[in-house]
Amino acid sequence: MSLNARLEPVLYLFAGLFGVAGVALAALAAHGGGEANLAASASTMCLAHAPALLALALGSARLGTAWLAGFLMIVGTLLFAGDLVTLRFTGSGLFPYAAPTGGWAMMLGWLAVAAGAVFRVKA
Repeated sequence: MSLNARLEPVLYLFAGLFGVAGVALAALAAHGGGEANLAASASTMCLAHAPALLALALGSARLGTAWLAGFLMIVGTLLFAGDLVTLRFTGSGLFPYAAPTGGWAMMLGWLAVAAGAVFRVKA
């Protein structure tokens, strides 16, 4: 079984989790007061990457880099959004540079998607 096939259910799982987290964080940003901008940024990243993970799962048989792109997007979103949410509720982040590290991981995930256009899976 290929890495893409093994990662497919994980992509669906995190797509759903990021989707629900994105909506909940958007509600917090709109109605929660406090550092609403932190929740709004976390919401945006969750809602942007949930459909991307769905697309990667659906196209994993055709995109050789789907496993890498999905992994980077999951880790990046968890670090970025997790750091902002932790900062929002506790006043301190996960660890120094967690959000920028997550941001870089998400960007590398998108580059892995682009690389999949070059490194195509043979049909």
